[in-house]
Amino acid sequence: MDAETSKNGDYSAKDIAVLSDLEAVRKRPGMYIGSVGIKGLHHLLWEVVDNSVDEALAGFCDLIKVTIHADGSVSVEDNGRGIPVDLHETGKPALEVVMTKLHAGGKFSNKVYKVAGGLHGVGVSVVNALSEWLEVWVKRDGRIYYQRYERGDPKTELRIVGESNETGTIIRFKPDDDIFEVTEFNYEIVSQRLKEIAYLCKGLRILLLDERRGTSEEYIFDEGIVGLIKELNKRKKVFHEPIYINDAKNGVLVEVALQFTDSEIENILAFANNIRNPDGGTHVIGFRSGLTRAINEYGRKNIKKFEPIAGAEIREGLTAVISVKVPNPQFEGQTKGKLTNSEVKTAVESAVYSGLLDWLEKNPREAESLINRLLVIKRAREAARRAKELVKRKEELSIMLPGKLADCSSKNIEERELFIVEGESAGGSAKQARDRRFQAILPIRGKIINVEKAGMIKILKNEEIKAIISAIGAGIDRNFDLGKMRYSRVIIMSDADVDGLHIRTLLLAFFYRHMRPLIEAGRLFIAQPPLYGVKKSNRTYYAYNELELNKLLEKVGDAEVQRYKGLGEMNPQQLWETTMDPERRIMFQVKIEDAKRADELFRILMGEDVESRKTFIISHSREVKNLDV
Repeated sequence: MDAETSKNGDYSAKDIAVLSDLEAVRKRPGMYIGSVGIKGLHHLLWEVVDNSVDEALAGFCDLIKVTIHADGSVSVEDNGRGIPVDLHETGKPALEVVMTKLHAGGKFSNKVYKVAGGLHGVGVSVVNALSEWLEVWVKRDGRIYYQRYERGDPKTELRIVGESNETGTIIRFKPDDDIFEVTEFNYEIVSQRLKEIAYLCKGLRILLLDERRGTSEEYIFDEGIVGLIKELNKRKKVFHEPIYINDAKNGVLVEVALQFTDSEIENILAFANNIRNPDGGTHVIGFRSGLTRAINEYGRKNIKKFEPIAGAEIREGLTAVISVKVPNPQFEGQTKGKLTNSEVKTAVESAVYSGLLDWLEKNPREAESLINRLLVIKRAREAARRAKELVKRKEELSIMLPGKLADCSSKNIEERELFIVEGESAGGSAKQARDRRFQAILPIRGKIINVEKAGMIKILKNEEIKAIISAIGAGIDRNFDLGKMRYSRVIIMSDADVDGLHIRTLLLAFFYRHMRPLIEAGRLFIAQPPLYGVKKSNRTYYAYNELELNKLLEKVGDAEVQRYKGLGEMNPQQLWETTMDPERRIMFQVKIEDAKRADELFRILMGEDVESRKTFIISHSREVKNLDV
């Protein structure tokens, strides 16, 4: 609309823009793939892979090959039937219609695909629109057909380029760097997803090649999702063999595997027609309902002094994989993050309830042990709720604050920060060094309890843990309320020696297990005190590592070097200048980029599996500089 039109308020037919299908995709890519970041980039690949998987589900494909090429492109090859190439009613080859038109494909009826992940017909056309270029080869009818596209537009006619007795499709594309923030495919993300698919499709062989690294892997799993459960729990203590449930209800195929572990984390992976649903959906709701019903019904009939157990308590430490096959799946959005079919809830709930109840009745010893453990979790959660009540009201909180806490005077939460300091000596120095207006000091004595090996009741009896919970004021575990934190930042300040690193790791384990929202909100930090003080001509310089020390000595020449073995060796002024002054200090923000990896790392380092810990330390000893989350 020009300035004159806008000024006069005119609005007519000439102001209505009509974009072609693929122009619309390029204009608003987030509507189709969720984002233009790393997640959206990989979503392009999943759209192509899912089409090949649908061929496998239909029984026409048993091999999928994914190659990450050195030029930044990626290709997906399958030995399915091949995309049709005959003329469509539009007058164009069916292949070109599929590649350039939204809502075009063979999945709108049950004639070609009984079960499929991509039912909207926008997948591969969206990939085409958002690629700098895309090439496709189709093998069928004894011939090999080829066509090239650039940013969604055909650049060649569909033509025959060879002969073959095989069938299948090869799609190779390069994401458009005009669209995406990042265009480099992450090997770990691709590998993890392809492994999931192989677990979900028994007998399907998947090859992954990475030309950048010169590596290749093959995935084929005869145990299916039972094998996936074992993979997920390989570093956890498990209480029984995986429970496998396979049933069909009202046209919905339900496949579930579950296993209880000693973890405090619920880990549920949900899939509909092999599409991962990270936001859950009706199949997850049905699973949870059936699980809770079965456990409580068996407990009431067979366990003495049984008390009803809530679903959240039952699922603590549970690992489960839910895979449903639905003729007409409905998802929230094109990225298929959440399944919404109402009939799936009933099917999964019924299958899980009857299947799990049958397993409990056939395995009474394991059933009794499992339910008694769940009753212990129930009591522990009640203890945690009591801990939250300790910090419920501001008046009560001020009375119950730990005596050794040197609080700050500011009432503005956004500027208040809490230093958790190793040792009484360092704590005393920090109290003198701090800015009393906004910096609070909580000294802790010795090493806190190892939360990997202690139950909740034991944890809550530990004086240092109680002091931390009370000082922060937001509760713990599922009762943790970020909005009730008394400080905007929590800063761990420990010595830069082995004991200091151990204390830091114990604290990180505690925060990760019991105050994880604090980490996720970016409010947990690690202070970085200097390792060296260099005195020259009545002036002191500081170095935080060996490299900085050497560069400093080259610059100032001969000087007196002091190695700080602990925070207590610095006077209050030095501690303020180097570690606490917001204008000059160095701090590391603790982040959780991959919760699964963090969970595994803490178990190795802090758990009871000595052999895994020994292997990890030996293999990574030369890499470690700082031990953070």
